Amino acid sequence: MPRDCRTKIVATIGPASSDAATIAALFDAGADVFRLNFSHGTHEDHRARHAIIRDLERTTGRPIGILADLQGPKIRIGQVPGGPRDLAEGERVTFALDPAPGTVPLPHPEVFAALAPGVVLLIDDGKLRLVVEEAAERTATARVETGGPLLDRKGASIVGAVLPVSALTDKDRTDLVFALELGVDWVALSFVQRPEDIDEIRALTDGGARIMAKLEKPSAIDHLDAIVARADAVMVARGDLGVEMPAEVVPTIQRRIIRATRAAGKPVVVATQMLESMTETPTPTRAEASDVATAVYEGADAVMLSAESAAGKHPVTAVRTMDNIIAAVEADPGWRLALDAANPAPQPTIADTICHALQQAAAVLPVKALVTYTHSGATSLRTARVRPAAPIAALTPSPEVARQLALVWGTFPIVTDPADGVRAIVAMACAAVADRGFAGPGDIIAIAAGMPFGVAGSTNLLRIEQMPAGNRRQVRGHATEMQDAASLEEERA
Repeated sequence: MPRDCRTKIVATIGPASSDAATIAALFDAGADVFRLNFSHGTHEDHRARHAIIRDLERTTGRPIGILADLQGPKIRIGQVPGGPRDLAEGERVTFALDPAPGTVPLPHPEVFAALAPGVVLLIDDGKLRLVVEEAAERTATARVETGGPLLDRKGASIVGAVLPVSALTDKDRTDLVFALELGVDWVALSFVQRPEDIDEIRALTDGGARIMAKLEKPSAIDHLDAIVARADAVMVARGDLGVEMPAEVVPTIQRRIIRATRAAGKPVVVATQMLESMTETPTPTRAEASDVATAVYEGADAVMLSAESAAGKHPVTAVRTMDNIIAAVEADPGWRLALDAANPAPQPTIADTICHALQQAAAVLPVKALVTYTHSGATSLRTARVRPAAPIAALTPSPEVARQLALVWGTFPIVTDPADGVRAIVAMACAAVADRGFAGPGDIIAIAAGMPFGVAGSTNLLRIEQMPAGNRRQVRGHATEMQDAASLEEERA
């Protein structure tokens, strides 16, 4: 049986959750998609975890999505000469590409190519803040605005400049080839700065996986609409956004990103520190519960756990807690009202007209399930865009598409045989929703598909159907008879 909740859960796999029993428990607790974090672990670690997930998928009969999250470029200062030291407010510090007495090593030529007066340097997750006053080809002098201990090899962020560097490092390229060979469903690109970063990774994936843009840099927010248009999905990575931007603006940016992705009909994942305290404790703070709830009220497709499920002491409890929060929000009548109020207007296309009509049918009639028959996933994505009241049963002959749709709001993917006519689709739809408990005898379902079959983006069919009478077994038998009759009719034709 699928989860009842419309909002999906992404759970990161790590040292605390790599064995088959724990991964199965995470799935039972509510995880829909599993994240493999390529910032940590070896290829063999990820291969073993991938195999366990696919075995679980075969056992449960439910498509499970796998997200490969690439590390992206990491900027770090070098070893501090003379050891760690305290920086005082107002002090001037010289950074140098080449080690020299009295300077702090910063071995990244791409950083010096971007530095200019007024650019901000954040070190050690923003604990230290410096403003550049002078910049040259291989050195830069900055004034300390927020002081503290300067330690070796700490990470650095550049605010106020776009680095002339690809979002893909050599390590990322190697990891990407490996992830595609494994057969992951989604690839997340870290530290996206501009739309062209998406073009670069798309050329490398060549259709092997769908691409998720992680929005962690202020420059990405400056190009939000263009990045959303080119990516297949977006992740709101609040941790790094909160380092490079004032914490008070991150909630507003989160809402802006969710609105943009919903308008485009692209999935959006809200991530980072959602239940952070549960890495140590078995219960979240009230503020964390409210944080998850806010993302659900705003209509995010999925919420994500990072360290909580990868390295925490209570990985299964964290997933179950997130699932409970989602269920509580979705039981609130105000959640439905908020979703409807924020629904984007349909675009002037046949596909959007059909999907908008589906949503209206679910609002007017007692529709128990919306069924989308799709080869590419496009019909299901456009239906999910309007956040309908009824669950979306996404029928597809492609296991790969079914796994990708596991991330999408309110969508429950089901792998079926290819359809060769409308009657066959109706029969498969009735059987599928009866099998999974979405609808029973006499219930109304709405079906959307595209003709000719097998052509992506051709959604042009809407059908309202009443389920056959009888118990579930009788409904299944009647649906099989319908399908057999449809196949015989096609053969005669």
